[in-house]
Amino acid sequence: MKLKQSINLAIQDAFKKAEINETPLAVSEATKPEFGDYQFNGAMALSKKLGKNPREIAANIIENLDHSGIIAKTEIAGPGFINIWLNPLWIAAQCDVAEQDERLNIQRKENPIKVVVDYSGPNMAKQMHVGHLRSTIIGDTLANLLTFLGDEVIRQNHIGDWGTQFGMLIAYLEEQDEDGSVSLKDLEQFYKDAKGRFDANADFADKAREYVVKIQSGDTHCLNLWQKFIDISLGHCEEVYEKLNVNLTRDDVRAESFYNDDLASVISDLDSKGVLQESDGAQCVFLEGDEIPVIVQKGDGGYLYATTDLAALRFRANVLGAKRISYVVDARQGGHFKQVFKVAKEAGFVPEDVKLEHIAFGTMMDKGGKPFKTRDGGTVKLIDLLDEAVVKAKAAIKDKESYSEEEVEALAKIIGIGAVKYADLAINRESNYIFNWDKMLSFDGNTSLYMQYAYARIQSIFRRFDGELRGKIIIGDALEHRLAVMLLRFEDVLERAAEDASPNQITTYLYELATLFMRFYEQNPMLKEGVEEETKMSRLLLADLTAKTIKQGLDILGIQVVNKL
Repeated sequence: MKLKQSINLAIQDAFKKAEINETPLAVSEATKPEFGDYQFNGAMALSKKLGKNPREIAANIIENLDHSGIIAKTEIAGPGFINIWLNPLWIAAQCDVAEQDERLNIQRKENPIKVVVDYSGPNMAKQMHVGHLRSTIIGDTLANLLTFLGDEVIRQNHIGDWGTQFGMLIAYLEEQDEDGSVSLKDLEQFYKDAKGRFDANADFADKAREYVVKIQSGDTHCLNLWQKFIDISLGHCEEVYEKLNVNLTRDDVRAESFYNDDLASVISDLDSKGVLQESDGAQCVFLEGDEIPVIVQKGDGGYLYATTDLAALRFRANVLGAKRISYVVDARQGGHFKQVFKVAKEAGFVPEDVKLEHIAFGTMMDKGGKPFKTRDGGTVKLIDLLDEAVVKAKAAIKDKESYSEEEVEALAKIIGIGAVKYADLAINRESNYIFNWDKMLSFDGNTSLYMQYAYARIQSIFRRFDGELRGKIIIGDALEHRLAVMLLRFEDVLERAAEDASPNQITTYLYELATLFMRFYEQNPMLKEGVEEETKMSRLLLADLTAKTIKQGLDILGIQVVNKL
């Protein structure tokens, strides 16, 4: 449920009764338990408008506030802050509803929209590397989150499958694949070998250039070779997606080549709207305030990334009907997207009511604070990184003797991949972050392993309980009150994370929830002899709701839970 909205509505009702004809500021979570559950800080903002003392305004709001429903107690603090304590009976009743509901009483949006999330976007000429990790993980989480909240999400994998390099690659594939058995197990090496042949053999280089033209003109033989190369390369990507537990499929691919037939139309439409100018032979759009123009066609007639992105934008807005288009791409592309979005709006390719956003992210760094590379300075292949994560996770699993070999393998995959994903998602996406195996595979701190351990601990309680959950939640003390309120905040957290495209808001919440539950677990016994049945059931229900919330949160992040750890 939307807890904050419910409190805000109560404040709005008090404003009406107090005849304050202003829109109140939203409440905020209290920073300390002694200040209540929430705080309203709007009295001071109203002081100048109403010509009254802020404490007097706060007193008037409290006097007209309904204390029989969601709010149990209020007090004025400092110059006019209102501290708000929620009603334990109301909290308990809402937790009971959430506990019985498969969606934890989180409602789908009343007015869902179509959202395109563009993420991953590997280059088909090479294998996926660590640079694709953040786009893939952040994009998939955003798509999962928006889907859960009710939007119609269209995942788009804008793969790089067009350009001059593919003439060289298919010419080399033709030479190497005489019996049809080439598997391209190492795309990096295949690319290097093809480039070496291109540089060393003039006849091959001429053939490669000729094949570029043939691909672009629709030659059947060259297109078949090109399609075979793309299919093999996509297979490598799908292996990575399967390991990462992300929801990208072949159906989500919208490659550069998909928009190729529309590029000439993009140029002619820009020209007809009078926004094109020629500069040094190239066709450009000059934007107000930008010294560097947006080049949409080179002097030789070739198109650029901006041209393809404009074609993609109008396809997504006008054909797919998206009202929000999110590009999960490296922060270094910020200038490019700012310009392309502006051109798309000014040219009328995208309606004004469509939200265009660049979901920027920083760089993965090594312990020395430099971009993550192999020992010889090369790019780290993503598949190798994920395999290493599974190996290291095996070493981190405690009491391996209590598991079969198959169980250890399955557990290591869940833990290792989860650790890599959570470490990425737990930081502000725009920040660079240090890749540290020891930290991400730790049972302490805000890590996936800590969250999985908290979930597994709750499951161990129910293995020992081995009974039937019944009864209702009762808020018996301050710690139970805090845990219940924290559980009810989940929907507000998801809403904010969706609006800001910030998965770290979810990980921060999950960590705070798990940490609070651990205190609850230690101080509020559930299965100890002497605990009253009603109290035992209430605490078990709170534990079960906590586990369900952790599981749902991790599921949105694309991370699996384990029942035993």
